Amino acid sequence: MRSKYQIYLFAFILILTAIGIMSYKINVLGFPLFAGEEKSVWNIEAKVKFKGTGENAFISLALPDEQEGMSVYNPNASSPNYGFTTAQSEGYIRGEWAKRKVRGSQTLYYSIDVIIDEYFSPDYPKVYKKQYQIEASSIVIQASTAIMKDAYKHSSDDISMTARVISAFNKNETSQAVKMLNRKYIKNEKDLRDVIASLLEDKKVTLRRIGALKLVNGQRNVKLKPMLEVYEKGKWQLFDLKKGKVDKSEQLFIWQRGAVSLLDAEGVRDSRVSFSITQNVVSSRSAALLKGDEGQISLIDYSLFILPNESQNAFKHLLLIPIGALVVVLLRIFIGIKTSGTFMPILLALAFIQTELMPGITMFILVVSIGLVVRSYLSALNLLLVARISAVVIVVVGIMAMVAILSYKLGVKDAVNITFFPMIILAWTIERMSIIWEEDGAQEVLTEGGGSLLVAIVAYFAMTNSIMQFWTFNFPEFLLAVLGVIILIGRYSGYRLSELYRFAYMLKKDEK
Repeated sequence: MRSKYQIYLFAFILILTAIGIMSYKINVLGFPLFAGEEKSVWNIEAKVKFKGTGENAFISLALPDEQEGMSVYNPNASSPNYGFTTAQSEGYIRGEWAKRKVRGSQTLYYSIDVIIDEYFSPDYPKVYKKQYQIEASSIVIQASTAIMKDAYKHSSDDISMTARVISAFNKNETSQAVKMLNRKYIKNEKDLRDVIASLLEDKKVTLRRIGALKLVNGQRNVKLKPMLEVYEKGKWQLFDLKKGKVDKSEQLFIWQRGAVSLLDAEGVRDSRVSFSITQNVVSSRSAALLKGDEGQISLIDYSLFILPNESQNAFKHLLLIPIGALVVVLLRIFIGIKTSGTFMPILLALAFIQTELMPGITMFILVVSIGLVVRSYLSALNLLLVARISAVVIVVVGIMAMVAILSYKLGVKDAVNITFFPMIILAWTIERMSIIWEEDGAQEVLTEGGGSLLVAIVAYFAMTNSIMQFWTFNFPEFLLAVLGVIILIGRYSGYRLSELYRFAYMLKKDEK
């Protein structure tokens, strides 16, 4: 493969890799593309209340598991003086509190944070073994034969049959069979769910009894809503006992699955559980980082976000250097601007970020001007190159200290930041400009010095752009795309804009 095509292939691989990783972080991990995007974090708190009788207390609460489209984080049990553990029971998670000799009113809390994440899929198997199946009595089966015959006749699968059965219990004019079931067996929504579940399980429908919460901000002391999940064609479909099929957009969080009890209490009386829901709005980036904090996403767990804040702040500036390099490449190769040193403008731009632009430009011109005057005197001493540059470095340090002191005395506090200027680069710049002055004259010095300053200013605006600052730190893979673009530009061998201006006279002459 020819060298040119290898370079093109390599550059495009870098660019596509950057786009792929960024797309994954945005679409799957939930990272925002721009700063300021926000996301809702739902805090759900279960409150268990009971009265102690002086006996040893044991409280067991069904806890939520992961579910499609919702991520669960920060589980926290607030239970002073109680022992708390979690245990697996028939494939489901339960929280267990224990304490000896409990008396009086007691309150226990368990809370979680929930983030809606349409791309999240739990690791548990898609089909559960049926738990605590309630066998329907012969009376129920006999009374519901007509209901099930109608549902089976007017359905094509388990989903449509479930919808038909639920509809039969919610008609304005219900059948005699439904009236009998309502009268004898159904006192609340939980009873209705269990009756419908029994009828469907008799027809070999794979289902789960669940208790769900609708995510509405500010809810207090709410109970779980009894619902059903039916398995068909590789996924679970949620059913409301009044409305039928439930769309995902309704934002229902499933707290309890299976026919296991929500709350078991031993050694106490008057036990009950209620729930509160609070919506907190945080930045999308903070929400995405929760996954890394929980150790669920290795891409986040091995990223800059795990570093201490001091190191993160340092990298926020270092990662801007490639943006400055891209600006230098564009202005030098396509426009042909001359600079004093290849990457000196980047270092100047970094200094300008710390000092602000106008104070930085003023200090740069002042230091270089004084340095050139001192350098002209040193040239008369006929010093060797190394000694001369070392002397210039010392002079630059002295100039910077003098400018900082005088500026502080005059109340110009911005000038104190002059220490951010790269003194070695300044010394070498002064030496280089002095030699150019001697060999090519003052015009060439002004051209290169002005070019360096112009490129540094453009790089400063690129590096302080809020989008660039956000992308380089939150999406460091973006720099792979920058590298690919620089490699492609490196193959350019055409005219620069400055050269077109140079040869404009010749073109006019040829036209004549």
